[in-house]
Amino acid sequence: MTIRNTVEADLDTILALIEQKSVNTVTVERYREYVAAGYYKHDWNWVVEENGAIQALAIWWGVPGENHPYSIDGLYYAGEGDPVPVWTELLKYAVASRPAGAEPPEYHFFLDSDWQDKPDVVAALQTRSQAAAAVGMSGITDRLRYEWKPEYGLPERPTRLKFDPADDEAFVDVFMRVSVGSLDAATAREIARLGVEGAAREELAMYKSMRGDRDWWRLAHDETGELVGFHLPSANAGGPVVGYLGIVPEHRGKGLINDLLADLTHQLAETGAENIRADTDFGNIPMAKSFERQGYRNFAVRRVLAFPEN
Repeated sequence: MTIRNTVEADLDTILALIEQKSVNTVTVERYREYVAAGYYKHDWNWVVEENGAIQALAIWWGVPGENHPYSIDGLYYAGEGDPVPVWTELLKYAVASRPAGAEPPEYHFFLDSDWQDKPDVVAALQTRSQAAAAVGMSGITDRLRYEWKPEYGLPERPTRLKFDPADDEAFVDVFMRVSVGSLDAATAREIARLGVEGAAREELAMYKSMRGDRDWWRLAHDETGELVGFHLPSANAGGPVVGYLGIVPEHRGKGLINDLLADLTHQLAETGAENIRADTDFGNIPMAKSFERQGYRNFAVRRVLAFPEN
């Protein structure tokens, strides 16, 4: 068994494997688009080869310009028998090849809301999860996926808060403040790995690397001028997104998260957004209720496999 990166000569085999859609998020169209944009690279994809034939493939997603990918977008198998041992070796090799100090990778699945009622989806998810768990990615976070469209109607624009731009250090500070008591699992993992300030600065850098305009970011102040939170409208390869929003601990419980989300939605709509998407953890009930109050609709589930925090 040989494990190596993909090369251009593998393209026909890669495209044939992608047709095995299963729970993989990649399509032929997406693969071609993301290769052209730099989200997929041969240096980030890995195959298992036996006697000159590709038996398994892992496609990883990353940010253009970065030195390593961030998450797995698909695992494919062309061999016979149980794919889990082969996928396990493939993932071990890919994870071990990451540079020292790189953030731990994740594995993302985009599932229909009723996925648990589909035996083929359950089975496909189970085998891939077994391989991921074998290399340490045993943490599971399910996230509700929401979307807003113009036909759903704009929420009422809030008037009790003032929204202002600010410099990067102000956003680092508010990131640190809202992380206290956060219900977001990814935030907890990053704090465990990097500390509060380190996690805030990495989060800031990640959002600055996205397609959304940095000038969209806003701090929120109440009528007395006191900081209550912030929101980061953004965009990724799929279009406009609710990047991040949060309320500082001393102002939680006042319904202000609704004001932040409403203002963010108006801001993105004013840029011409025809679809705004967002995720929130199953356990973050206040955020889920806010999405529903502001006219967003749940359309899917994202399952994230990750290395659990220490």
